[in-house]
Amino acid sequence: MAEEVKNTTNWPDLAGALYDKLTERHAELTYDFHNVEVSVPSGAGDKPDHSVWKFNGSISIRGRNLD
Repeated sequence: MAEEVKNTTNWPDLAGALYDKLTERHAELTYDFHNVEVSVPSGAGDKPDHSVWKFNGSISIRGRNLD
């Protein structure tokens, strides 16, 4: 029987699915950011306030199986 494919619909599910795939494959992802600014809303209303998050540097994500 074919395996069912589920589409991710939110950020926590996406992060969890990514982590699962990384640990299965012992992979590493590295993101380099140079003066990146992201406007993050405080809520989901019509006109939420926003905060500016600034990124400059690297983030590495490593996966390993603990079995």
